[in-house]
Amino acid sequence: QNLAVLAPSPVSDVSQILYLLTMLCLTCMVLKAIKLYQWRRKLNKALKSFPGPPVHWLFGNITGRGKDLDKLLEWSKKYARAFPVWFGKFVVFVSLNDADYAKAVCARGGKSRAGKGLLTLHGPKWFQHRKLLTPGFHYGVLKPYVSLITKSTQVMLDKWEHLITQEKSVELFGHVSLMTLDSILKCAFSHESNCQIDRSGIGVQEGMRVLGWAGLPAGGQVGQFASGPAGAPIRI
Repeated sequence: QNLAVLAPSPVSDVSQILYLLTMLCLTCMVLKAIKLYQWRRKLNKALKSFPGPPVHWLFGNITGRGKDLDKLLEWSKKYARAFPVWFGKFVVFVSLNDADYAKAVCARGGKSRAGKGLLTLHGPKWFQHRKLLTPGFHYGVLKPYVSLITKSTQVMLDKWEHLITQEKSVELFGHVSLMTLDSILKCAFSHESNCQIDRSGIGVQEGMRVLGWAGLPAGGQVGQFASGPAGAPIRI
């Protein structure tokens, strides 16, 4: 009977486990909050030399809704060289509006984005790569692609002719990206996707994302246009 009194009850064991799990979750949350706070301080320090538009303490200055593009155009006129654009509290990129700024950034990170190819190699290595690529880009090989690219371009131009009768201005980046995707699918994969007319498919959206951000580092550095909580150390 005395042993039964001293033995721990199942209820107390469950309570202890729940208590430990709760403390573990709270500890993780506190550590994450400290990490985000330090990241925010690092961003503020890196961007203090860049004047920019006012920032909401929680939402930043770009919400992803409404007329954000109009805001960016207005800010690019007000801040002629560069300004930070915040998505929420911890994700930011620097919009470059000055050719000298863009040249400096591209000169610093262009080689790493382009990789080791014809654009960046030189000497015997360049000659070796050039020799390997020449047969694949011979005029006779590329000639059949001309008509395919022409058809894709004509679809894009027809869309523009229709849009300019309805709107004063037309955003070109999305249309050109779709035309590029359409041309690649036709030439490289012999696939008629009709993506310029119907862009609702998941494959089309993923292709647009790849074309739009090709070469840019994911959560990259401020000196390379973008920065986020998972990014590398900031360089300006």
